Amino acid sequence: MGPAEWAKRSLISWIDRRFDPELLTDLQHLPVQVNEYGYDPFGFSREDVKIALFAAQQLYRRYFRAEVFDIDRVPDGRVLVIANHSGQLPFDAVCIACALMLDRKPPRVLRAMIERFVPTYPFISYLLARWGQIVGSPENCERLLDSGEAILVFPEGAKGISKPFTQRYQLQPFGNGFMRLALKTRTPIVPVAVVGAEEQAPAFNLRPLARLLGAPAFPVVPAPPYFPIIPYPSKYRIYFGEPRTFLGDPDDDDEVIDGLALQVKNSIQTMLYTGLKERRHIFW
Repeated sequence: MGPAEWAKRSLISWIDRRFDPELLTDLQHLPVQVNEYGYDPFGFSREDVKIALFAAQQLYRRYFRAEVFDIDRVPDGRVLVIANHSGQLPFDAVCIACALMLDRKPPRVLRAMIERFVPTYPFISYLLARWGQIVGSPENCERLLDSGEAILVFPEGAKGISKPFTQRYQLQPFGNGFMRLALKTRTPIVPVAVVGAEEQAPAFNLRPLARLLGAPAFPVVPAPPYFPIIPYPSKYRIYFGEPRTFLGDPDDDDEVIDGLALQVKNSIQTMLYTGLKERRHIFW
């Protein structure tokens, strides 16, 4: 055993002593198909995800103090979780995934679809694969759905995280790829609205630097450290909508598919308005 493997196992052992025993049992019985070495075809590992979950729950429980509504609406089996995207860095994805792992019974692994440019950064590809996240190609999504997995999709894409602060909680145009996939695989869709992420990093997009780095956006906040790697501790409220199964031809014209995607978008926008009315303050 090399030093890196020894350090990793020691860390996992330390984490095991601090996790709720019931959660540890649930993690060992997650319905993910792994080989004899403990990895699924995309590189996910139950042991590695413990490290990510231990760190993520500190953000979820203590920093963002997330409240979750109607998480029992997320069904077993394959499902597409469709959410609004905001906050510059994907802390919203972290908190939605934590909700399914920590507040749903039984817990579920949420596989997030990441942008193609993300794995080009050092170490990111390795870590995200171990934690269950994959590049969002239709082929990858279909394989996971065929295995009964839950997939998180942000149809706004980079437009959601790079919009100006003056447009917070105004959904950007949805892509329709998720709807074509749902129709093809007869997968139910659960709309999700996240309130709180818009205020975690009120930034502007430095487009020239973004183009230089090959990224869709390079956010800059008006106070040190200027890059929003440390978000403000805004309070998260996460709303899960009723699951819906859409019927139709996945190869229909864009106009038809866009109309179905618009129904999901409108559901999320309505939940956002509800959440904004219900919250008392940005930070509590």
